[in-house]
Amino acid sequence: MKNKVVIITGGSKGIGAATVSAFQQAGANVVVLDLEKSNKWEHEPDFYACDVTNESSIKEAIKNIYEKWNRIDILINNAGIQRYGSVTETDSEVWDEVMNVNLKSMFLCSKAVLPIMQQLGAGVIINVSSVQAFHSQQRVAAYTTSKTAILGLTRSIAVDYAPAIRCMAVCPGTVDTPMLRDALALSPNPDAMLQECEHMHLSQRIAVPNEIASLILYLCDDKASFMTGQSIRIDGGLGIVLPGTVKNSG
Repeated sequence: MKNKVVIITGGSKGIGAATVSAFQQAGANVVVLDLEKSNKWEHEPDFYACDVTNESSIKEAIKNIYEKWNRIDILINNAGIQRYGSVTETDSEVWDEVMNVNLKSMFLCSKAVLPIMQQLGAGVIINVSSVQAFHSQQRVAAYTTSKTAILGLTRSIAVDYAPAIRCMAVCPGTVDTPMLRDALALSPNPDAMLQECEHMHLSQRIAVPNEIASLILYLCDDKASFMTGQSIRIDGGLGIVLPGTVKNSG
């Protein structure tokens, strides 16, 4: 990763902040696009206050980054939010908010960066989706829809810009992030809810952000150069076991 320029959206906390550290340790020049700086960074990266749902804001940030570094090698589309509600419970404004942050931001950032990668003749884009692109909880209509749509965007980018540019989606299970802690705080018994989250996974625990960051780093490395267009689950086995018990009659 030495001398490579890596852009990470939503890099101020959670998976994003862990990914910043992982790429810095690998020798990359890391640039964060987010609304606010973080106190989670060990070494402060380049930072651009950017609304990743706004095309003008993104274009200005990418222009400044390219003028400084004269290259952009990797884009990590990580920014995301969670809102709760079924279809009938979800206001159209909330629906649009989730789609804008979770999906439109990835389209806009990729659109701005891809011409630079094409000019360089190489590049990697990682879109952070969720295991909820494959399975859904109750009352997450907007969130699970946005995370599922990311898989289609990932395939489209991989097909249209091969072979020079690779694109993949990373789909985590439950991760110990501020977003999760905020969700647990809505429960009358956060500790019991956390324990339930842990038991849903075959690993009997939830992930820490560094584990997701390590996968993202690997996928961007030349060691993974034969991988593109895939949606990779890193979910502790969440969702692969059917309910019920079958006795072994052998």
